[in-house]
Amino acid sequence: MGIETKGSEIKEDRMKKILITGGAGFIGSHVVRLFVNKYPEYQIFNLDKLTYAGNLRNIEDIESNQNYSFLKADISDRGKVEELFEIHKFDFVIHLAAESHVDRSIKNPLEFLNTNIVGTVNLLDACRNSWNHENGKHLFYHVSTDEVFGSLSDQGFFIESTPYDPQSPYSASKAGSDHFVRAYGNTYGLPFVISNCSNNYGPNQFPEKLIPLFINNIKNNRPLPVYGKGDNVRDWLYVVDHARAIDMIFHGSAHGKTYNIGGFNEWKNLDLIKVLCDLMDEKLGRSKGESQNLIEFVTDRSGHDFRYAIDASMIKKELGWEPSLQFEEGLSKTIDWYLSNDEWLKEVTSGEYLNYYKNHYGAEA
Repeated sequence: MGIETKGSEIKEDRMKKILITGGAGFIGSHVVRLFVNKYPEYQIFNLDKLTYAGNLRNIEDIESNQNYSFLKADISDRGKVEELFEIHKFDFVIHLAAESHVDRSIKNPLEFLNTNIVGTVNLLDACRNSWNHENGKHLFYHVSTDEVFGSLSDQGFFIESTPYDPQSPYSASKAGSDHFVRAYGNTYGLPFVISNCSNNYGPNQFPEKLIPLFINNIKNNRPLPVYGKGDNVRDWLYVVDHARAIDMIFHGSAHGKTYNIGGFNEWKNLDLIKVLCDLMDEKLGRSKGESQNLIEFVTDRSGHDFRYAIDASMIKKELGWEPSLQFEEGLSKTIDWYLSNDEWLKEVTSGEYLNYYKNHYGAEA
């Protein structure tokens, strides 16, 4: 049936079956690893299309675990999604699969509509047709972004009830998927929760994003292109802390809730880049300030949101979650990971990682 799997021979009807979409991507791989290792009584199914950002090397350390299976599929393929639900009878879905890079959405908005909206609706319909909506037995957990709220001035924070005001094709597609999840909850009684997160950073991030891109460029003495004057502000969240938050929401949230997940950690882009440069100089044995000479200011991106800032006090108050690291510590750990995983970075930047699926599973990615 064209479904590639690897993993457990344990009888599925004895375990909670959790489908995690996008589990070979950056955030998804950390969520998959956490659930596989922490909950051996669950059967974890990782569904990923393996596009440019999906890399099975991100999770090769857990791929032989008995409670793990990989499914290669595209969520925008409605027939395939329905087939997988019919075969595996998933009890829960944690939905992370998404196109997520703003610059790519500006060049190809239809791809983002197809994956982020159509793909989400395909999953929602499969859940609706497969589940009986009994409380506690099923849940659709939709992982979204703070970018759906639009842009802030230098004051205020996004809270869970902030009106949506997406400013890019990416954020518009994520806002649309959020609305569909809530609509299925309201119209069909589908049990759901949603979380909206701030900018993530950490190991295994595809190096088109700011932090891994600049780590790689600094290492190779390449220019560091900074949009505008570098005044745009972002709240940064360590990816392992995000995975912890997803775990706590999945197990502790009431149906229909929304949580904002942020790092309590705002930085202007230019200030962050200077800290990154100084840490890299220290770790590479360079003179302090040497890497800052690589900074080049470039024309600002179209519709570039000025500031994102999340108030994550509700998840802290209700579920007891808070970030485990200060930003400088998390950034230092992130740099150390990239410097010690040079082979991973070379494979990703060269595209060689795309051969992993073919070599490991005997099929084209």
